[in-house]
Amino acid sequence: MKNARVPERSDIPKEQTWNAEAVFSSRDAWRNAFGELKKELPAIGGFDGTLSTSPKNLVKWLNTEERLSRNAEKLAFYAYMAMAVDGDDAEATAMLGQIQSLGADITASSAFADPEILAMDEKNLRGWLESEKDLAPYKHSLENLLRTRPHVRSGEVEEVLGLVSDPFGSVEMTFQMLSSTDMKIENAQGVDGNAMDVTQSNIEEIKKHTDCKIRQSGMDHYADAYLGLRHTYAGNYLTAAKQAVTLAKIRGYDSVLHYKLAPYNIPTAVFHNLIETFRNKLPIWRRYWDVKSRLLKLDEMRPYDIWAPLTKKQPEYSFKEAVDLISKGMAPLGNKYVDSIRKGCLEDRWVDYARNKGKAQGAFSHGTYDTYPCIMLSYDNTLSEVSTLAHELGHSMHSYLTHKNQSYSDSPYAMFVAEVASNFNQAMVRDYLFNTCADRDFQLAVIQEAMDNLHRYFFIMPTLARFESEVYRRLETGAPLNADILQEIMKGFYAEGYGDTLKDDEERTSITWATFGHLYEPFYTFQYATGISAAHALCFTILEGKDGAVDNYLKFLSLGNSVYPLEALAIGGVDMLSTEPVEAGFKVLEQLINRLESLIE
Repeated sequence: MKNARVPERSDIPKEQTWNAEAVFSSRDAWRNAFGELKKELPAIGGFDGTLSTSPKNLVKWLNTEERLSRNAEKLAFYAYMAMAVDGDDAEATAMLGQIQSLGADITASSAFADPEILAMDEKNLRGWLESEKDLAPYKHSLENLLRTRPHVRSGEVEEVLGLVSDPFGSVEMTFQMLSSTDMKIENAQGVDGNAMDVTQSNIEEIKKHTDCKIRQSGMDHYADAYLGLRHTYAGNYLTAAKQAVTLAKIRGYDSVLHYKLAPYNIPTAVFHNLIETFRNKLPIWRRYWDVKSRLLKLDEMRPYDIWAPLTKKQPEYSFKEAVDLISKGMAPLGNKYVDSIRKGCLEDRWVDYARNKGKAQGAFSHGTYDTYPCIMLSYDNTLSEVSTLAHELGHSMHSYLTHKNQSYSDSPYAMFVAEVASNFNQAMVRDYLFNTCADRDFQLAVIQEAMDNLHRYFFIMPTLARFESEVYRRLETGAPLNADILQEIMKGFYAEGYGDTLKDDEERTSITWATFGHLYEPFYTFQYATGISAAHALCFTILEGKDGAVDNYLKFLSLGNSVYPLEALAIGGVDMLSTEPVEAGFKVLEQLINRLESLIE
């Protein structure tokens, strides 16, 4: 019996891996840099009590804090990437633990700064911001600090919060190690008796496999592995959620949702508007599953049919061909944008695209102010992976342009805008594909890619957002929670979403909450849906040739944290205080369903 094996990390060609040596030439170099950073820790205390004495002293501290942070982020980036691409790399795991601990020590040692700055006379501080040119790179962050003054605690409390950041952060690492390394998943079995490995790096391929038995057994075994550890996953997740509740209370926020959005000046109404619109639009999803079941000639639609290919004639693209295709799709943004993508992918090794055992689930773009924006994914030559690459390159180019145009202090753009650039790239490439070939099977393949993407960001993510909203509501009111209750919460939301159009495998579907590491960053999930809505709105302005649309979008990509997220999106050309972008996103969904139905007829 044949078995489709996933290779070991040691078997992967260098050209398919991220450019680790551009960050540190070797792990010895990493250790040396770590040692140098650790030596600087005692010097932080020398600034305590000096920040309000003169603008020069404040600048000196901010420059020092920036240098330490940049060095720590570079060390953490290297270790995290090494662990993500190979969960069996025990040395990388240990390195990440080391730098996380040191980072917590730096945060704790620096805890005096914000309370000391806030103790200054505000008029005096604002005078310094106007008169001292060396404070200019820090102006927005200092003004934001003044805005969030009610939530900054005393120096002693801030120090304690800094110290607990390391142990608090360990639960997400536990999730990753459990999912990528310790959890064992049974092989998928095909109709011809062939077996296929099921790993985090190929689960998306299995979901879209042409062999129904591979899809069913692979997804069943994947869910069963999580179900077998559901109490462990529940304990780990609820620990993280309780930590968030505790931090929100300490800082004086009304809720965890308020705690996560207020620092970016985003009203909680944006979340509630998204959820209300999503619930009202659920019938559109049920219509899609009905249309798809008719196309596939299914007696009944099941969860493992959601990702079933709409056609067996799927286009395939090598990695280089994918880069070429994405470059053509993004051509309206100009040569500079496209050339940066091509050089990053084909020369500078931004992308770790090999499939290998031990690789973390999903895909991401990650980098620092002083490194390339590197991408981790498991490329499999499918159109879906072309789209995933386009998505992550959107993140990478957002970071790349922000770092080129903003100071370090203004470079870390908010999570709320992060998913805009990524989904924008997918929308642009998809439009290009729809217009390149009228062949029915090709059109079906592009529709499938679009619907798979929208299903993730416009169905799963809002469903997870509803789930975590209920989890935090219960935690904040003292209601009980455990693995079984989490399953029941998830089951209820999926039942409402699926309606009568799918015959659900309730227990396996309900474990979805355990499979997403996104939940370890509270209320990240809903920002995928708002992000994809804004992305399509901005994409339309460019495709329709609206005056200034390209320049406005590129400016949005370059703003970073120099303005608040809603203002940045408004500069780009979209108002996220309104429900219109989300409603427009569902119109895109309806248009795709109409296109699919016309191809059936």
